[in-house]
Amino acid sequence: MRALLQRVSEASVRAVETDEVLGTIGPGLVALVCTMEGDGEDEARYLAGKISKLRIFEDDAGKMNLSVKDTGDSILAISQFTLAAETRKGNRPSFSGGADFETAERLYEVFVQTLRDDEMPVETGRFRTHMQVSLINDGPVTIWIDTEAR
Repeated sequence: MRALLQRVSEASVRAVETDEVLGTIGPGLVALVCTMEGDGEDEARYLAGKISKLRIFEDDAGKMNLSVKDTGDSILAISQFTLAAETRKGNRPSFSGGADFETAERLYEVFVQTLRDDEMPVETGRFRTHMQVSLINDGPVTIWIDTEAR
Protein backbone atom coordinates (compact mmCIF):
# COMPACT_ATOMS: atom_id res chain seq x y z
CA MET A 1 0.00 0.00 0.00
CA ARG A 2 1.04 3.56 -0.55
CA ALA A 3 0.20 6.73 1.30
CA LEU A 4 0.97 10.37 0.81
CA LEU A 5 0.73 12.20 4.14
CA GLN A 6 0.36 15.91 4.64
CA ARG A 7 0.51 17.50 8.07
CA VAL A 8 -2.32 20.02 8.11
CA SER A 9 -3.79 22.73 10.27
CA GLU A 10 -7.20 21.90 8.76
CA ALA A 11 -8.68 19.85 5.91
CA SER A 12 -11.95 18.73 4.40
CA VAL A 13 -13.22 16.56 1.58
CA ARG A 14 -16.50 16.81 -0.29
CA ALA A 15 -18.31 14.78 -2.94
CA VAL A 16 -18.46 16.75 -6.18
CA GLU A 17 -21.74 15.31 -7.52
CA THR A 18 -23.74 15.95 -4.33
CA ASP A 19 -21.70 18.81 -2.79
CA GLU A 20 -21.83 16.80 0.45
CA VAL A 21 -19.04 17.36 2.97
CA LEU A 22 -17.76 13.85 3.68
CA GLY A 23 -15.14 14.63 6.30
CA THR A 24 -13.47 17.54 7.99
CA ILE A 25 -10.65 17.84 10.53
CA GLY A 26 -8.71 20.50 12.36
CA PRO A 27 -5.01 19.89 13.01
CA GLY A 28 -3.70 16.47 12.02
CA LEU A 29 -2.91 14.47 8.92
CA VAL A 30 -4.43 14.01 5.50
CA ALA A 31 -3.63 10.48 4.33
CA LEU A 32 -4.13 9.78 0.64
CA VAL A 33 -4.14 5.98 0.49
CA CYS A 34 -3.71 3.56 -2.42
CA THR A 35 -3.89 -0.22 -2.45
CA MET A 36 -1.50 -1.92 -4.85
CA GLU A 37 -1.87 -5.29 -6.58
CA GLY A 38 -0.73 -8.03 -4.18
CA ASP A 39 -1.44 -6.04 -1.01
CA GLY A 40 -3.27 -7.71 1.86
CA GLU A 41 -4.54 -6.99 5.34
CA ASP A 42 -0.99 -7.08 6.76
CA GLU A 43 -0.04 -4.09 4.58
CA ALA A 44 -3.19 -2.20 5.59
CA ARG A 45 -2.54 -2.74 9.29
CA TYR A 46 1.17 -1.95 8.97
CA LEU A 47 0.44 1.30 7.12
CA ALA A 48 -2.14 2.39 9.71
CA GLY A 49 0.30 1.69 12.54
CA LYS A 50 3.15 3.48 10.80
CA ILE A 51 1.03 6.57 10.16
CA SER A 52 -0.34 6.82 13.71
CA LYS A 53 3.17 6.56 15.19
CA LEU A 54 5.15 8.64 12.66
CA ARG A 55 6.80 11.48 14.61
CA ILE A 56 6.23 14.53 12.40
CA PHE A 57 4.66 16.95 14.86
CA GLU A 58 6.73 19.40 16.87
CA ASP A 59 7.29 19.08 20.59
CA ASP A 60 7.79 22.03 22.97
CA ALA A 61 11.42 22.34 21.80
CA GLY A 62 10.34 22.68 18.16
CA LYS A 63 11.63 19.22 17.15
CA MET A 64 9.58 16.76 15.12
CA ASN A 65 9.23 14.35 18.01
CA LEU A 66 5.48 13.72 18.35
CA SER A 67 3.07 11.52 16.42
CA VAL A 68 -0.54 12.29 15.54
CA LYS A 69 -1.44 9.78 18.27
CA ASP A 70 0.67 11.75 20.76
CA THR A 71 -0.96 15.06 19.85
CA GLY A 72 -4.52 13.70 19.83
CA ASP A 73 -5.08 15.26 16.40
CA SER A 74 -7.19 13.68 13.66
CA ILE A 75 -6.62 11.86 10.38
CA LEU A 76 -8.56 12.49 7.19
CA ALA A 77 -8.16 9.26 5.18
CA ILE A 78 -8.99 9.44 1.47
CA SER A 79 -8.73 6.63 -1.06
CA GLN A 80 -6.49 7.75 -3.93
CA PHE A 81 -5.95 5.19 -6.70
CA THR A 82 -3.84 7.62 -8.74
CA LEU A 83 -0.93 6.97 -6.34
CA ALA A 84 -0.56 3.72 -8.34
CA ALA A 85 0.44 5.76 -11.40
CA GLU A 86 3.26 4.34 -13.47
CA THR A 87 4.85 7.09 -15.59
CA ARG A 88 8.03 5.52 -16.94
CA LYS A 89 6.62 4.88 -20.42
CA GLY A 90 4.98 7.61 -22.45
CA ASN A 91 3.00 10.53 -21.13
CA ARG A 92 -0.23 8.82 -20.09
CA PRO A 93 -0.02 7.27 -16.62
CA SER A 94 -0.89 3.60 -16.26
CA PHE A 95 -2.73 2.50 -13.14
CA SER A 96 -2.48 -1.24 -13.81
CA GLY A 97 -0.35 -1.79 -10.67
CA GLY A 98 -3.23 -0.81 -8.44
CA ALA A 99 -5.45 -3.39 -6.79
CA ASP A 100 -8.86 -4.20 -8.24
CA PHE A 101 -11.68 -2.04 -6.85
CA GLU A 102 -13.14 -4.73 -4.59
CA THR A 103 -9.80 -5.52 -2.95
CA ALA A 104 -8.83 -1.86 -2.72
CA GLU A 105 -12.07 -0.91 -0.97
CA ARG A 106 -11.83 -3.82 1.48
CA LEU A 107 -8.21 -2.99 2.39
CA TYR A 108 -8.96 0.73 2.66
CA GLU A 109 -11.69 -0.19 5.18
CA VAL A 110 -9.21 -2.40 7.10
CA PHE A 111 -6.78 0.54 7.14
CA VAL A 112 -9.42 2.95 8.50
CA GLN A 113 -10.75 0.44 11.04
CA THR A 114 -7.22 -0.26 12.30
CA LEU A 115 -6.75 3.44 12.99
CA ARG A 116 -10.11 3.62 14.76
CA ASP A 117 -9.34 0.48 16.80
CA ASP A 118 -6.19 2.34 17.92
CA GLU A 119 -8.53 5.13 19.17
CA MET A 120 -7.50 7.55 16.43
CA PRO A 121 -10.13 10.11 15.39
CA VAL A 122 -10.59 9.40 11.66
CA GLU A 123 -12.72 11.11 9.05
CA THR A 124 -12.94 9.68 5.54
CA GLY A 125 -13.81 10.41 1.98
CA ARG A 126 -15.99 7.99 0.03
CA PHE A 127 -14.52 5.19 -2.03
CA ARG A 128 -15.00 5.48 -5.83
CA THR A 129 -16.38 9.02 -5.56
CA HIS A 130 -15.20 12.14 -7.38
CA MET A 131 -14.03 14.31 -4.48
CA GLN A 132 -12.42 17.66 -3.87
CA VAL A 133 -9.97 18.00 -1.01
CA SER A 134 -9.20 21.31 0.67
CA LEU A 135 -6.31 21.56 3.09
CA ILE A 136 -3.79 23.86 4.65
CA ASN A 137 -0.44 22.05 4.69
CA ASP A 138 1.39 22.88 7.92
CA GLY A 139 5.14 23.24 7.53
CA PRO A 140 4.79 22.26 4.75
CA VAL A 141 5.29 18.66 5.75
CA THR A 142 4.57 16.00 3.11
CA ILE A 143 5.71 12.38 3.53
CA TRP A 144 5.54 9.39 1.16
CA ILE A 145 5.15 5.86 2.59
CA ASP A 146 5.18 2.64 0.58
CA THR A 147 4.77 -0.67 2.43
CA GLU A 148 6.82 -2.34 -0.30
CA ALA A 149 9.88 -0.53 1.12
CA ARG A 150 9.60 -2.02 4.64
